[in-house]
Amino acid sequence: MIAGLKPYPEYKDSGVEWLGDVPEHWEVLRLKTAFQNIVGGSTPSSSETEYWDGDIVWITPVDVSKTKRLNDSLRCITQKGLKSCSSELVPQGSLIITSRAPVGNVAIAERELCTNQGCKALIPDFNKINTTFAFYLLGITKSEFQSLATGTTFTEISTTKLGAVPLALPPLPEQTAIVRFLDYADNRIRRSIHAKQKLITLLEEEKQAIIHNAVTRGLDPDVHLKPSGVEWLGDVPEHWEVKPAKFFFREVDERSTTGTEELLSVSHITGVTPRSQKNITMFMAESNVGHKLCRSGDLVINTMWAWMAALGVSKQVGLVSPSYGVYRPLKNSQLLSDYVDLLLRSAPYRAEYLCRSTGIRSSRLRLYPDQFLRIKLICPPVDEQNAILQSLKKGTFENENIIATMKQEITLLREYRTRLIADVVTGKLDVREVAARLPDEDSDEGLLIDDVEIPENEMADIDECDWNEEVRE
Repeated sequence: MIAGLKPYPEYKDSGVEWLGDVPEHWEVLRLKTAFQNIVGGSTPSSSETEYWDGDIVWITPVDVSKTKRLNDSLRCITQKGLKSCSSELVPQGSLIITSRAPVGNVAIAERELCTNQGCKALIPDFNKINTTFAFYLLGITKSEFQSLATGTTFTEISTTKLGAVPLALPPLPEQTAIVRFLDYADNRIRRSIHAKQKLITLLEEEKQAIIHNAVTRGLDPDVHLKPSGVEWLGDVPEHWEVKPAKFFFREVDERSTTGTEELLSVSHITGVTPRSQKNITMFMAESNVGHKLCRSGDLVINTMWAWMAALGVSKQVGLVSPSYGVYRPLKNSQLLSDYVDLLLRSAPYRAEYLCRSTGIRSSRLRLYPDQFLRIKLICPPVDEQNAILQSLKKGTFENENIIATMKQEITLLREYRTRLIADVVTGKLDVREVAARLPDEDSDEGLLIDDVEIPENEMADIDECDWNEEVRE
């Protein structure tokens, strides 16, 4: 199907460097010409409770990063909240684009909704542009939007600059054919990705089961067990210690006086890692002075996302969000940092974090220091901890290799999908004849926009959203 695709018979110079040549019969026009209106958003006062928890969907960049079909939002507002600010409702079928933190993510409004100031809503002129074609087209225009963004604290694209972005549009019937082809191809690529992700999930579950058994029961299947004294922990080897975390860690609250230390990320995927390794554009404070310092060996817990095991032991000096918990090992602590990293990510501990976290919804749950320090930790003798770590390194080696291969294949499939979409919506490939031959039953929009996977560079590391929100607060 794809191998036989050819270019259009005739091209013309678009007059736009990043667009290059476009099919002769395509029209080059400004974005604002293809849409009826570009609508900004705003935020009701957070101190007025009557403005919040209503039935009006209120979209933020975080919502756009989670899904490409917008039916709901993390927070909703009331009619009073809507009237109190400059945000306005936009119709179903509008395109929602993030105008900052980060710039250029796109989603389709599946219902009437409004946005905050981090998004702009594009209301299509249906005589010129197909909604789904617009979604595909704006998605591959992200780098152009980002190049036009300006700002110091965070970059933002203005309505004027957004509206001036040039687009190349085919006639509406051709847009429909392109959407038909891309739906078909995109669904198959996504299904392949989904199958690989299901395998990754199974391998991860197997790996976690191996780790859980080792860190909570040890390596000797015949070891004598004793009640841990904690219902959710069950029995543990009788010679292991079980004590509250306060016997192994103390909370520290060192603050940076220069703000020059390396920024660190704390997530459920990667633990504690340099933020510079993340390919994510985000809101940042003007100064990092006053942010929390952690040192090598410190346990850092992402307070808001502890229930997802967003934590880890730092291997370096760095800065973390002021809202995070930083815990330093006591001098007499016998817990090895790598063992702690595995133990505190195991299923029983994740469940306990959820029980001890406070908040009205999952996005607001927080595990505060006094609660963490009460959680009982398992402490085997140091030599057994080392033996467990060595055994797990060998025991999970094959799983990790297969997982790494599957992730690489998923990366290649995503890159291929991006390239294919870009080539088709910019007219580099002519899909009209192929689209006409596609069977109706395979034109399934169900997987078109709703990602079956969470893009790794957007929401896999939930730390990014947490940091943004805490800095604003």
